[in-house]
Amino acid sequence: MIEYVLSFMDELGFDKEAVESLSADIEKIYANEDAKALFAGAVDDYEKDIHSNYTELREAAKRAGEIVGVHAYSAELLLFICFSKHLRELYRLRGISDRIWFDSMSDLKWKLWECKAVKGIWGSFVAGWFPGFFNLTRFALGRLQFEIVAFDGEYEKNGKKLKKGDKVINVHIPRTLTPLDKESRDDAYAQAAEFFRDMTDGAPIAFVCSSWLLYPEAEKILPAHSNIRGFMADYDMIRSKVNGEGEYGDMWRLFDMDFTGDLNDYPEDSSLRRAYKKFLLDGNRTGSGYGVFFY
Repeated sequence: MIEYVLSFMDELGFDKEAVESLSADIEKIYANEDAKALFAGAVDDYEKDIHSNYTELREAAKRAGEIVGVHAYSAELLLFICFSKHLRELYRLRGISDRIWFDSMSDLKWKLWECKAVKGIWGSFVAGWFPGFFNLTRFALGRLQFEIVAFDGEYEKNGKKLKKGDKVINVHIPRTLTPLDKESRDDAYAQAAEFFRDMTDGAPIAFVCSSWLLYPEAEKILPAHSNIRGFMADYDMIRSKVNGEGEYGDMWRLFDMDFTGDLNDYPEDSSLRRAYKKFLLDGNRTGSGYGVFFY
């Protein structure tokens, strides 16, 4: 399995420093019999049943890491890297392309970068997010990620209707460090509409998204030509939520740091960060929105 982890990191293009750090970590785990038994046991359990209790599997990885001094964030990321070997086999058995596997597994790299930026550790502090990829319900298709969910609301447009509980395609926006431009969005929506076409139980094909990027107040911050504004325009807003005072929700995603209690600590090294920081310093609050559109 150590060799597989190395080959995975090479194929996915992990940073050299990350490769060195994670390679040392997996070697420590497999060099200790107790740690190896816990970690390898979790991998075996996943391969026997992809609907295993992921919380228990993650706990086993963290205990294995604790035995040999490997941080929990690193141990959990390594666990899912190991799961990816079996997942690739399942993709191929189901006729799902290696391209989709590669794009879906790239989420491990995106989260690796975020963990290093926010926590200073090569690993993942959001490993609870990963299971959707590994139980074959969430897939990366082009620039975006998608899964089938139940619609939460009522929606009607141009003679088409959605009611609460109808199956719709949920959208996630990974932080790939590439533009969220209209061409890439349209390509991703087209891929998802085709991929999930037979899974909507006859309901009209519709996309939904719940995200801080859809917070309506963001229109006050962003220029009209911004890609985020373009993404917002894809959706009809069903509802929005404002964070409570002192709550900054997903701002760690934008600023690459946990909130310290002082807004002045947020960096200003991009136009987007400067705009959001000024927005917050002016006494405004962050929030999120829930939107939908028919394909």
